[in-house]
Amino acid sequence: MKTNYYYHSLPNGIRYIHLPSDRVIAHTIAIINTGSRDEKLDEHGLAHFIEHLMFKGTKKRNSFQILNRIESVGGEMDAYTSKEDTCIIASFLPQYFSRTLELISDIIFNSTFPDNQIALEKKVIIDEINSYYDSPYELIYDDFEEIIFDGHSLARNILGTKESIRKFNNEIISKFCKRTYNTDQIVICTTGNIDQEKALKNFVKYFQDIPSSFRNWKRKKFENYVPKEKVIEKKIHQSHCIIGNIGYSFKNKNRLGLHLLNNILGVGSSSRLNLNLRERNGLVYLIESGYTPYSDSGIFYIYFATDKDNLSKSIKLVKDELTRLRNIPLSKQQLNKAKEQFKGQLALSYDNQESYSLNVAKSFLIFNKIDDYNSIIEELNSVTSEDIQRIANEILDEEKLSCLIYTSK
Repeated sequence: MKTNYYYHSLPNGIRYIHLPSDRVIAHTIAIINTGSRDEKLDEHGLAHFIEHLMFKGTKKRNSFQILNRIESVGGEMDAYTSKEDTCIIASFLPQYFSRTLELISDIIFNSTFPDNQIALEKKVIIDEINSYYDSPYELIYDDFEEIIFDGHSLARNILGTKESIRKFNNEIISKFCKRTYNTDQIVICTTGNIDQEKALKNFVKYFQDIPSSFRNWKRKKFENYVPKEKVIEKKIHQSHCIIGNIGYSFKNKNRLGLHLLNNILGVGSSSRLNLNLRERNGLVYLIESGYTPYSDSGIFYIYFATDKDNLSKSIKLVKDELTRLRNIPLSKQQLNKAKEQFKGQLALSYDNQESYSLNVAKSFLIFNKIDDYNSIIEELNSVTSEDIQRIANEILDEEKLSCLIYTSK
């Protein structure tokens, strides 16, 4: 499964990748290496706020014209903000590639952030924050990152606070964009049945005249993690628990091994945690583990919700599984089974063109190259049982784990 692609970089630093495909639908991804961790203290929530506002007006379009530009021809456009990047995603019929690329360029570089739209969007985001606080399943992840990354910008949630949102204005927004929307930190990726020459011609047309803005600052690295335990009382029926540790960064050689370990432990119905706590003991409806790498750090977690009376037993069973992984090497059969499962999941993600385009764009943003399916499989095949056990002892060491519990009052 070799990846065929065409690459071009403009003098202003904006990079472009085109992935030919014979699918009916085409996708364009614009990813900017700017997220909530790049905010200053008084900018908390600003990256996400700007992502919303980019669809509210440019120098030549109002919000209706922006939304209608793609939807009127049956396409879709969406966006998201994470701790480290802001992304715009468009799906459309290939014949509308040019208008899609022009629109993406327009909203990234020509948004005007009108005052009336700022006022309206504040209400929308504050309502989103209120909804978010009503969901302990969502809230506990952000509260846990506050514990893990205590004192660092990675600790702050993406939405911001009601107080911080109310202070935003056009001047604050424009200054943030000027500082962080650097042209050498932007990647555009297209996949679809689009002629290579046409793809490149349109990319150059809509992005070559953007003034250069090269990043002259670096993110503050997270250091000095200290494990913590915290219990918070809430008006809830179940107890929610999350246990975890810092994880490897994007560029750490053990990253793929930790992804494999995560799969074994808590991804899917056949994972060790699900089989133990749900299938054998009936203690939880949902239990999962996850691993999110960042540019200089990462986070590994295990989450579950259970009846308050079953909380202690559930935590013990989780820790028993962690002990097993630290102390007992995987057999050859167990390791091969885990790898085959991972390969299947990877193939499914590659088959989803939108997801694949996003992964390619992010890979280029971070590494300036694509890790195709074959190269990932080659690296995966080299992971040994000893590697998994060593990683388990680094990440799942009980003395290094933090724990956050929401419990009923």
